[in-house]
Order: sequence, then C-alpha cells, then structure tokens
Amino acid sequence: MGVLVSGRGSNLAALVAAAGVPGFPAAVAAVASNRTACPALALARSSGIPCQAFPARDYAGDPRARDAAMADWLGENKVEILVLAGYDRILGEPLLSAFAGRILNLHNSLLPAFAGTMTAVEQALEYGVKVTGCTVHIVDPESVDGGPIVLQAAVEVRDDDTPASLLQRIHEQEWRILPRAVELLASDGLLVEGRRVRRRTC
Repeated sequence: MGVLVSGRGSNLAALVAAAGVPGFPAAVAAVASNRTACPALALARSSGIPCQAFPARDYAGDPRARDAAMADWLGENKVEILVLAGYDRILGEPLLSAFAGRILNLHNSLLPAFAGTMTAVEQALEYGVKVTGCTVHIVDPESVDGGPIVLQAAVEVRDDDTPASLLQRIHEQEWRILPRAVELLASDGLLVEGRRVRRRTC
C-alpha cells in the first residue's frame, strides 16, 4: 500500500504496526505528502519506508501535475492500494485513474454526515449530535467523501467534550478500523454492489 498523509501520522503508525503482524496482507511500500514539513514523513523515514513530499509549489501550483508526479512515484514503488490517512487534498484524475477502485479514504465523521470538510469534528460539536465517529470508504471520483462505505465506528459525544478530546477518541477508533479496511481490500475480501460494500464469504 501507499499512504498519503498531511499531518502527524498517527494513522500511518497504526498501518505500519498492522503491516508488521505476521499474515497481514499488505506492507507500507511508500508514503507521500503534499507538505514538506509533515511529521508523518519523519515517521516514515524512521521506519525505513520510502517517502517523498510533493508540494504544489514544485509544480507551479498545478495540482494535476503534482498528482501525476505522485502517481508515477507511487507506481515506481510498486504501490497497488492507496490509503488516504489524514490527507487534506482532493485527489486529481492522475491518481484516481492510476488506482481506480483501490483507494481508501478515512474521514472523521459518520458519513454521510459532515462530509467534504476538514472540520467535521468541530461541526459535529456545533450541531449538537450525540454520536459521531469515523468512516473508511472507497474513493468515488464523482463525489467528495461520497464513496461506498467499508467500515464505520461510532463515538459518543460527551457533554464536556472539546474538539481535541472528541478527536482523540475518534482517532482511537480510526487506528482500529483503518487497518481492518486495508486488510479486507488487500485480501480481496470486499464485494462492492452499487453503494453497498459486503464482505466476501468465500
């Protein structure tokens, strides 16, 4: 798998740990970021994983050119599955085409609620929901955060929650379901029927 990151890399760490378990069907082959000063890249380096930053400024601000370069680099590193683990950009056609049907995205809400935003946790608190959580879905090129849902985990919202405290508990569920979703996809354990995703039984 290739992992795209923009932040501190806690979900990358969960994937690296899962990949180290005997029998897990995928290894972290490459890590890419849109940010040069991304803590997740330091984590990749310390784990001996090939990593590279692809800031838009290196491509004259052209996101398509950046995504094309990223797709080529991921291909050179023999990536077959792409995982968006805290990646804060919408993928362009070069990446969508290169990994069609093989891209997982993690979003910190129970989709379809609070889709298409990087402030889903804050929005959940502002709206006053009693339950939120996280979702892993297959990326749909036609919509942002609208692809078929693979796994979800619910997190109760407490009366005294702040965005930081709620996000921490959501992260704890992300670290659990993201590796499981990768395991299912990498082992051909998912059957996608329209919007519904089922686990293969044989």
